[in-house]
Amino acid sequence: MSLQETLLIQLQENPLNWFLSGFLIYVIYSYLRPVPYSLPIARHTETTVFREYTPKQLREFDGRTLQTKIYMGVCGNVYDVTKGRNFYGPEGPYGNFAGRDASRGLAKNSFDMDVLTPIDQPLDTLEDLTRDEIESLNDWHGHFTGKYQLVGKLINDPDIS
Repeated sequence: MSLQETLLIQLQENPLNWFLSGFLIYVIYSYLRPVPYSLPIARHTETTVFREYTPKQLREFDGRTLQTKIYMGVCGNVYDVTKGRNFYGPEGPYGNFAGRDASRGLAKNSFDMDVLTPIDQPLDTLEDLTRDEIESLNDWHGHFTGKYQLVGKLINDPDIS
């Protein structure tokens, strides 16, 4: 008796062999068929152009909506702190610093709005800070430099004298 005859007899005698034969054919087909490979769609991260910001221009980046970025001024630099929205967003503990020069508030470890320079006045020179306050501000500046993207420089509004 040949191999083909033996297989046909086995298929006729036991219906489970039909199932096993079909499964074997499926497995072989799965391994041999070409698998279409699709590349992931490349997404370019949003580009931010380094630029100068006046206090009024910086105010636009206060995170008032989820689509609004959050920028903060520290020691004359502007940082994108959007990824820290829980801290710097409108409901966060540092929310009053969003869209502002936060240097004096950070130096004094104060969240009071009266510590921050109004946006329609020249930038705070911070000349009256104590040594401890300057050290605190430098620590904060190091924190922002190491954690957040530098996106600009904070400058005085030319219309304000």
